[in-house]
Amino acid sequence: MYPLPSSGVLRYPPNPLKSAGFGEAEARPSAHPFRGVFSCRDPPVLPYLKQEEPNGISTSQPPVPAFQYVLCAPTSPAVRHHEETLTYLNQGQSYEIRMMGTPRGDPAEGRRMSVVRVVFHDRRLQYSEQQQLEGWRWSRPGDRILDIDIPVSVGILEPQIHPTLLNTVEFLWDPCRRTSVFVQVHCISTEFTLRKNGGEKGVPFRIQIDTFGAGGKGDPPEHLHSASCLVKVFKPKGADRKQKTDREKVEKQPAPEREKFQPAYESTVLAEVGPGPGTPRGPGVPRDPAPITPLPPQCPPWPDALGPPQALSPCASPLETQQWLLRRRFSACARVFANFSGADLLKLSRRDLIQICGAPDGIRLCHALEGRCPRPRLTLYVAREPGGAEGAEDAGPGLYQELHLEQLTVAELTAKLAELLGLPPGQILRLSRQGPAGIHVLVSDAVRARGQPRRRDRPRSRPGPSGPPALEQDGGPLLLR
Repeated sequence: MYPLPSSGVLRYPPNPLKSAGFGEAEARPSAHPFRGVFSCRDPPVLPYLKQEEPNGISTSQPPVPAFQYVLCAPTSPAVRHHEETLTYLNQGQSYEIRMMGTPRGDPAEGRRMSVVRVVFHDRRLQYSEQQQLEGWRWSRPGDRILDIDIPVSVGILEPQIHPTLLNTVEFLWDPCRRTSVFVQVHCISTEFTLRKNGGEKGVPFRIQIDTFGAGGKGDPPEHLHSASCLVKVFKPKGADRKQKTDREKVEKQPAPEREKFQPAYESTVLAEVGPGPGTPRGPGVPRDPAPITPLPPQCPPWPDALGPPQALSPCASPLETQQWLLRRRFSACARVFANFSGADLLKLSRRDLIQICGAPDGIRLCHALEGRCPRPRLTLYVAREPGGAEGAEDAGPGLYQELHLEQLTVAELTAKLAELLGLPPGQILRLSRQGPAGIHVLVSDAVRARGQPRRRDRPRSRPGPSGPPALEQDGGPLLLR
């Protein structure tokens, strides 16, 4: 069996004898076995070594695909030669998909598992596929996007329909036997358009089939082949009307223009494609998790350990942009923006980011690009007195430094002050606050809970009037102003 082209026509390779210079009479089957010309029914006697190949005759055969799938639905006549074939389907109608495979010598490898999916063709909708399917589920409760018509299907075994995967069905089949699966698509192309005012064009879908082999004990099934075709789904009988409209449109064109269109074929051959990152791995097998890249020992594990967040520079290269995204936990979007520089990413609007990454990650990425940080619950301004602790960072006399607190606990304040002064956290024993008449009040979580100031009373630009906090360490009190 020779490979089927994506245009939908079964074509055979040219006659190797005719291309090698033999005439029609010489290539015709011979009635007598000893006339020097072999019969076409018998295989020719080939040389034993590759070096003995006759000049002008190539013994190499074209690669035979392992699997072929044919959708029994006509293609549109209004498709140009350089474009992919397009097939129109009616909503809820059963369409046959004939599945053929090249048998192998090992009979133990007979059964194969295939997964049929309806996915989006537009890249914009692929980014938000989960959100689109979830919205369709809420608008059509109890319905499915893709279903199998089991009573009329032939040769399929153990069909499985996942209740959560509305656009996916899977089954087992034997490539050595006749196999035909009848599928039904219940969503129409106009259900996923942005503006639904009437008369808009529907979005195209892809019917994709992924075939897997039998995996070993505890091993995931091996991916063998993937193929897909481009379709549009209309309301009942809408595909027939669209097919007729396209045919009349092409027939009205002048002869030179009609030659630019592909002829309409009675069936559609699914073209072979490579497996995508979201290709399922079989029944009961989870999808591949996102690849985890181990960090070197000198690299801090959390983004907070990198210091204050740095804004993305417009001059950042694509590699620097990827590193910026990974440091801020945008690994799911890093693959989408693999070729984006800093300037390209900053040009995207909030709406673009939500459409590409989805609402949660899109809003978070928009805030990260704008450098919008959450406002801390409390901000303290501290300064070190001259001649204070050794090893403390010298910010200069009379200069205050900010301390941002989120949890409002003594442990958090102690850790922030120790980091500011360059001291080990365990060296700070107590934290006190100077009160009325110069007394020192021990600061604790209970005191903080009772006397927490209101937001408008918290210091923002200058230290509070109640006095500087004092730290008592092994060498004595250390006053801050």
